[in-house]
Amino acid sequence: MSGTDATVYKGYKGAALAKLKEVGIRVWSDVILETDQGRFEGIILPRSETADHDHIVIKLKNGYNIGVRATKVQSAREIDYKEAVYKIPESEFPRDDHKPNVTLLGTGGTIASRLDYRTGAVIPAFTPGELYGAVPELADICNLKTDKLFGVFSENMGPDQWIGTAEAIGHEIRNGADGIVVGHGTDTMHHTSAVLSFMVQNSPVPIVMVGSQRSSDRPSSDAALNLRHAVYAAAHSDIAETMICMFGPTSDQYGLLHPGTRVRKMHSSYRSTFRTIGDIPIAQVTTDSLKHLTSDYRKRRKDTNVQIDAVFDPRVTIVYYYPNMQPDIIDALIENGYKGIVIAGTGLGHVNKPLYPALKRAQNAGVAVYMTVQTLWGFVQMYVYETGREMLELGVVPCANMLPETAYVKLGWALAHSADPEEVQRIMLTPINREITEREPYNGYLVYQGGLPEVEAFVRSIKR
Repeated sequence: MSGTDATVYKGYKGAALAKLKEVGIRVWSDVILETDQGRFEGIILPRSETADHDHIVIKLKNGYNIGVRATKVQSAREIDYKEAVYKIPESEFPRDDHKPNVTLLGTGGTIASRLDYRTGAVIPAFTPGELYGAVPELADICNLKTDKLFGVFSENMGPDQWIGTAEAIGHEIRNGADGIVVGHGTDTMHHTSAVLSFMVQNSPVPIVMVGSQRSSDRPSSDAALNLRHAVYAAAHSDIAETMICMFGPTSDQYGLLHPGTRVRKMHSSYRSTFRTIGDIPIAQVTTDSLKHLTSDYRKRRKDTNVQIDAVFDPRVTIVYYYPNMQPDIIDALIENGYKGIVIAGTGLGHVNKPLYPALKRAQNAGVAVYMTVQTLWGFVQMYVYETGREMLELGVVPCANMLPETAYVKLGWALAHSADPEEVQRIMLTPINREITEREPYNGYLVYQGGLPEVEAFVRSIKR
């Protein structure tokens, strides 16, 4: 492809490129495509270099993108054309000495953006001026400062990024921030919220993690509203904990503040994907109000004292037990130098007997092995059945009702403090920020099964 082609037909190759040339349209053209499946009107979007070569991507007038197979296009008419400009016009973020000061830390992804409906481009926003252009309502809530720490997808977040984020939070709090917001991809947000709950202790201000399930170029995007909810919570709530703020119901009614160690992503695409497990959320939040759901939370203070304990031993893993698991799985971890294993066991915390010799070898090698339950809700109870009692003798330590992902990050944090098994166990089983609770509340486990008459009646009675 020539330099001109690369500019005009960004990312297109093969049949799709040939069709664009044949009908005389370019990327960013506002077009009408006539196909053997009907008429489509919208903006031709660029293609990823790794995408197939058979489809032309068009952003429809309703904001959604579709792929049209090149061989289906019968004719095309270009209505207009304008090159995309990947920049949001900046305006100075208004400052008001009477408003609280919030720092937004970015770790990657698009925290907020604006869709250029003329070109179809999704323009990322991050600086205060850009955010003011994209979400001007933020200026009604606080004075905003931003700092882009990293630019990675959430699956690439790890110990280096966790430590860097914790240290940045400590720096901002000591410099007088009234609240912290951390922009993060949703896929591993609950891992980061858990580890920050251990690395950042005794915070005097709210630390609120936020992301979006649907990008800003979609009409159903939750990005801007999640950001407004999170910034309001950071600026005005009295809850001085690490939390995740995302949609409560699937509608735009309110967001929920979930405790950082008891939250999990539970659906791949729902906007209301995050749920508090084994407890209830701390609060409901809107763009201008907050309603506490519990009184059991750490309160905001006026000082700037915060304890940053940002360490992590990466030689830890989670093993999700399944029937017929073989001992070589555990043996391979021992041989490769792992120092900690979290098992997500069945039922009350069980694995099969063939694993016992490998667990004994792990104990002899000084590997810390901790048990959680893959049911997520409920406690490990290893004294009830013979299997559990036998594993206790092999050195497996029950983690009460700690979530597997929370146990994983806490074990890495604990092993960074000590190699002594007794000290690691003391750290692991000493609650720091809700990761272990005395009991689950009566309403801490609610799973509604669709199809049942009483559940269907309830679902119809609430807004979707």
